[in-house]
Parts: sequence; structure tokens; C-alpha cells
Amino acid sequence: MYIPKLYQEEDREKILEFMRANNFPALVTCAGERPVATHLPVEVIEGAGGALTILGHMSRANPQWKSFGEAEVLLIFQGAHTYISPRWYGHVNVPTWNYMMVHLYGKVRLVEGDELYSLLSRLVKIHEKPVSYSLENLPQDFVQKEMKGVVGFAVDVTRMDAGYKLSQNRNDVDHENIIRELEGRGDENSTAVAKAMKGNR
Repeated sequence: MYIPKLYQEEDREKILEFMRANNFPALVTCAGERPVATHLPVEVIEGAGGALTILGHMSRANPQWKSFGEAEVLLIFQGAHTYISPRWYGHVNVPTWNYMMVHLYGKVRLVEGDELYSLLSRLVKIHEKPVSYSLENLPQDFVQKEMKGVVGFAVDVTRMDAGYKLSQNRNDVDHENIIRELEGRGDENSTAVAKAMKGNR
């Protein structure tokens, strides 16, 4: 991903928090000469020595999993993004877009058996709060039958690019005015970008 130096985010903990909050990335692989992508819920795991693994699953009916192999794969995590009007600056300029984005690259491998069960169980627990539903409380023959319909995967991350374009190049007056205008819009993306701009200044 092309990221101008000013917009590069290098705070690892901040990036991990972002990925966990936006854990429905696009997994991009190549099937021959054609790129293929699927958006999937994932779990972000930080292991010993800072090793990073992204775990997920897709429908077995989705042919993308058959493209898994030695080639590097890409995961795209997207956060809030929004249009920035040049009217909000104290000088003549052009429109732009503010955004938060993380690209991960790595090698993918299949996850099966008990490892897949554990992954699915954890994903359910992440999203069922308070926990009132779990795989462990379901009939296990039913769970095993349903698991046959999915393919689990793990991406062992080899490279990470994070770009947060949040008007870092603007002076204090323009920066504050952009935040004010975004908050005035009231939509979810604008509000989230305004909050991120405040925290990033």
C-alpha cells in the first residue's frame, strides 16, 4: 500500500486495537491470474516474540480457499473514512479523503479439527456479549455437521502497512475546523474520523 510518510502509523498496539475493532477485513488471494476477495470475520492473535496470526473461516462452497498455496495473501482492514471539503480550510485547496487502513501480508494455511473448533468457539465468544450463546452449549453432533461446511484458515503475517490519513498536514486552525465540520455532519464515519483526528494530533 502506498502511504506517504506523514500518514504512516507505526504504533503496533494502536494498529492491533484498530484491527480488532474492525475485524471484518477482505482476504485477497490470486486464483491463477485473477485476484479473488472475500470479506470475513477474523480473530487477531499476537503470539510469542510479537508473531502475528490472523484466524478466520469461510464457506466451503466459496472456491477461494482452493487458491490457498505458497503465494502471499493480503488482508485489508478498513476503518472509518470520509470526504474532506476544501471549504474547511483557510486557503484555496482541493477536496480530499481522510481514512484509516491496515494492509497485512503473509502466508496462509488451513485450520482443521480441534483448532478450527477452538477458533469458531472464540469468534462466537468475542461477539456474544454477555455470553448467552456458545458452541459448547449446542448439540455437538450439530456443531460437527455445521463445521463440515466451513474452511478455517490462518494467515501468518510477514508484513504490515498502516495508513492513517487524518489531516496531519493541516495547521491547527484548519485541523480544528475540519473536526468541527465533521462533528456537525453527525454521520458515523464523520464522527469516527473526527474522534481519530483528535486522538492523533
